[in-house]
Amino acid sequence: MNQLDILVPFALPPAELARDLLRQSKAPSLAMLLGRGKATPLQSHDPFSRALPHEHWLARRFGLPPTPQDSSPGAAAALMQCLGHAPAAGHWFVLHPAHIHVARDHLVLTDIGQLQLEEEESRRLFAAALPLFEEIGHELVYGDARTWFIRADAWAGLRTSTPSAASGRNVDIWMPEGPGELAWRKLQNEVQMQWFAEALNEQREMRGQKAINSIWIWGGADAGASAQHSYAARFGLRGWMRAFGDGAQTDQAKAIANANGNQVNDILRGDGHRLLVLDALAEAALAEEWGLWLQHLEHLDREWLAPLLVALRADTLGAVNLVLTGSDRLVEVAVTRGALRRFWRKPSLALLAERCA
Repeated sequence: MNQLDILVPFALPPAELARDLLRQSKAPSLAMLLGRGKATPLQSHDPFSRALPHEHWLARRFGLPPTPQDSSPGAAAALMQCLGHAPAAGHWFVLHPAHIHVARDHLVLTDIGQLQLEEEESRRLFAAALPLFEEIGHELVYGDARTWFIRADAWAGLRTSTPSAASGRNVDIWMPEGPGELAWRKLQNEVQMQWFAEALNEQREMRGQKAINSIWIWGGADAGASAQHSYAARFGLRGWMRAFGDGAQTDQAKAIANANGNQVNDILRGDGHRLLVLDALAEAALAEEWGLWLQHLEHLDREWLAPLLVALRADTLGAVNLVLTGSDRLVEVAVTRGALRRFWRKPSLALLAERCA
């Protein structure tokens, strides 16, 4: 069947803000899909989980290996493979250069997507930190400007949090726990001290950018633990979600981020079960900039959902499965061409504001 799964992280705003936000939103295509489609029961997620609902959904959908209880998805090995590395042995974690700032009485992790870290800057920071890893016998591998990897066999079982789950929150709650916890904190502190004196950070601050003053660890997995899937094609995989793509499809991420109808046509070309990730709402939601979130929602509706709705009505697309998530909720909505004929069911965004029972 010609079916498209559409994952939209952060489409479910915080319950206390949802109704006011949705009264201001203009998303007629999304309202049509939600009003006419068949929704599963709203799923509640632990707000203190070490990964967000869309991250748990992807981990299950792509068969990532089991992780310690309440830990982040084991994405390290799959992401390494996507970035051109093939670790033969060992237990690996994802590392991100990060910015942690002081709030009133605690430390807060900034969304790593906002850091605008360039390749040359990341290489300089990597070179400065590398001796600290080598000194304690941990292999450090460069993936790209925002993504590095550390081998730490003795830390298997360390419970870690994804950066998106921890962003904007007190980092003490989300710091790693378990095997290697103290060794990690010592290494993290040493890297922070090493980078404190880096002229690069002074230059960034002079440009109005945030200093890169820490590192974040998550995603522990054994070497060779690859992702499994049944999708004929995957689109819009950015950041760590590239672990679920291949080289050709991952290269489309930049085009997806600035998509228009031409990219929609590309996605509709061919048969089979496909996945499209639309993550344009994430940065605004993590920063709690809800006016910007509304703008992105309307853009997503106009540039993506409107032409996909046309394709569904024309039977170019057999079925759509919307997967909408928030910080602690998830709902799936199945929509077929036949469902769109239910004229007695009014288009509505009310589902985005529903609370779990």
